[in-house]
Amino acid sequence: MAIASLISEQFDGVIWRMEIDELSDTLFVEIRNEEERKVSFAAVSLSDGTVLFKNIAAPEKWLTGIEAAFDGVLLLHFYQSESGPAHKGLMAIEAGSAKILWSNYTYTFDYLTEKGPVVYDVRIHPRKLFLLDIKTGATERLYQPSLYKDLQNSIVLPHIVSPEELPVKLISVHPFGNSTHYLEYNNFRIVSLHALKGGELNQVLLVFDQTIPGSNTIVYEDLLNAGIQKMQPEAFIIHKNRLIYIKNKCELKVLPL
Repeated sequence: MAIASLISEQFDGVIWRMEIDELSDTLFVEIRNEEERKVSFAAVSLSDGTVLFKNIAAPEKWLTGIEAAFDGVLLLHFYQSESGPAHKGLMAIEAGSAKILWSNYTYTFDYLTEKGPVVYDVRIHPRKLFLLDIKTGATERLYQPSLYKDLQNSIVLPHIVSPEELPVKLISVHPFGNSTHYLEYNNFRIVSLHALKGGELNQVLLVFDQTIPGSNTIVYEDLLNAGIQKMQPEAFIIHKNRLIYIKNKCELKVLPL
């Protein structure tokens, strides 16, 4: 039985970064359009595929990016200058309403714990870390490492194996190179590889059903990138029974497994 997409969402620009909020199972996306020098943000529910918001931009149209996500809130950062990577300032956007909850141009993000973000005020020296209330922007107390554990995520990454090590037979495609990305999950075998077709280098995704004995039944197949110039990095991740990947750099795809 073929697998149907839970999410198939196209964006006006390159998907630059994704961040998953473990508490609300919300996937946040940062989209950059270099030609127009603008960055926008989107949020989708990994539970039911609902697009919570899309094309949301901060007042600073370009020097903005995703910092973290926690408890249904997206945390954005700004930059100290256009010429450097140093971050300065934070803004919080609520996933459910797309509203800006608060902003602070002196806080800088440092760390994410199971209780929320840890930040510091760039005006205070030596640096002091505070636990931040992500809903209000208030600093609750001095950060004490012994009291707060790391926030664990549920992301599963594929393994790198050679084409010869794959436990499935590849009939329709012929791997290019000596490495593929492979993962077994919930009775599925997921393979991402590069292949030559018509003299072009492509990147493809294949999902096999393990429940059919002695078969190489493909229940899902997609062309991720066509006519590429070089080998691409890992193509997919798994998060709580959801296969997540990017197609053509600008389309978000999520499959239920």
